[in-house]
Amino acid sequence: MSGDVVNLRQFRKAKARSEKDRQADQNRLTFGRTKDEKKLTRALNDQAARRLDQGRLEPRGDDDKAE
Repeated sequence: MSGDVVNLRQFRKAKARSEKDRQADQNRLTFGRTKDEKKLTRALNDQAARRLDQGRLEPRGDDDKAE
């Protein structure tokens, strides 16, 4: 009739930790992006920035002289 002595505080913390890990795994599957998707987004952003910079009317170094 004697059972194992269990520290309930440690048990609750371990249970909460495993629940957070399970939720994190689920979120990675739901919201995560693959390496290729990140690479594509980065390339598109770089391309858009280059196009924007190509349309500048004045050189970059003359910003403080325009006053």
